[in-house]
Amino acid sequence: MTIRGETTAIDVNVTPEAHVGPENTVPRHFRDLLALEDFERHARKRLPNMIYQYVKGGVETGRGLAAAHEAYQQYVFVPRMFRDVSGRDQRVNLLGHDWAHPFGVAPLGGASFVSYRADLMLAKAARAMNVPMILSASSLIPLEEVIAANPDAWFQAYLAGDQPRIDRLVDRVEHAGYKTLVVTGDTPMLGNREHNTRSGFSMPIKITPKVMWQSAMSPRWLLGTVAQTFLRHGAPHFENTDAERGPPMMSSKVRNTNARDKLSWKHVEAIRKKWRGNLVIKGLMSPDDAFIARDLGADAVILSNHGGRQLDHTVPPLHTLAEIAAAKGNMKVIIDSGIRRGTDVMKAMALGADFVFLGRPFLYGAVIGAQAGVEHAMHILRDEIDRDLALIGVTRPEQLNATLLRRAPFFARED
Repeated sequence: MTIRGETTAIDVNVTPEAHVGPENTVPRHFRDLLALEDFERHARKRLPNMIYQYVKGGVETGRGLAAAHEAYQQYVFVPRMFRDVSGRDQRVNLLGHDWAHPFGVAPLGGASFVSYRADLMLAKAARAMNVPMILSASSLIPLEEVIAANPDAWFQAYLAGDQPRIDRLVDRVEHAGYKTLVVTGDTPMLGNREHNTRSGFSMPIKITPKVMWQSAMSPRWLLGTVAQTFLRHGAPHFENTDAERGPPMMSSKVRNTNARDKLSWKHVEAIRKKWRGNLVIKGLMSPDDAFIARDLGADAVILSNHGGRQLDHTVPPLHTLAEIAAAKGNMKVIIDSGIRRGTDVMKAMALGADFVFLGRPFLYGAVIGAQAGVEHAMHILRDEIDRDLALIGVTRPEQLNATLLRRAPFFARED
């Protein structure tokens, strides 16, 4: 946690068992953070409502957001007993890298305006824990600076249907040293985020009386994030939406989102031919789309409804996971949206996921305690997974399969 410019780190090499039991193994200011849901409650106290709603909110009725979480409640475990579950190991090989745990940090647009230098905090925490971190194209810190802090970071692009623009950005990402490029497909236009209008949040941010009052009532955010950013680094810009630096976040020139509705599979095919690293396609929910990505040579897909922030009432990615995983071939299948517990991770992997990503809880961790706060959230999820593996009756994530799950009776579908 950052206190007056000093950073207190948590030892990530301590075994999972050491984090269970004596309270003094966890810093006092983290002791009420027992589950990932707790991070939101604490972060909310530190943020203006407009910023909290920007992070938390979905679109329209919020059903896409809620359904993604509820999907995990529709499955229950059938654990196996009298199995030797000592020697548990969470390591997973994904895209040529041995990661310490089966989860990573999803891309989080504008994260460094939520918490000071959050993209770097997330990148450094991910490196310390040896898990992947995806930098959002809508980030406020140059992609070159982030990969310098974490050479294993991935970059996620929001692309217009303009091949020359795409090529220039791909060249920049490659030149910076990224080995994994994530192309997002579910943003042909921005979702209808009514909560932003209600809370006073806008892009660019307009200095209205409502915004000024909320900011004044959240001094830790105003002084610790906004003031420190302007004093130390100048006005924040959208640094990575194109090959060239984007406009200031508070400028009337909003980041370039035009022509995204022209993006099509022909552009993905062209990227695959040009990009020599790992290519991941994010934002898919349809099995048909996943199989198109597979046939075009994608190394992985991320099944995602964008955290409920694009089209409302979308199918939860978990509900199409098994069908996609059954015909994935050599392609890896990753999933995000709605994951908050170790049991959620286990359910996704039992249904065929090779890996999972989470976003909001880790950003809340940065709000509460900078890099150490993110790492603490990761410790909690790591420890839950360790317990869950033992209680389910397996020692490694790849041993999970659908025989260990049943549809919960109260969610059973009618035949």
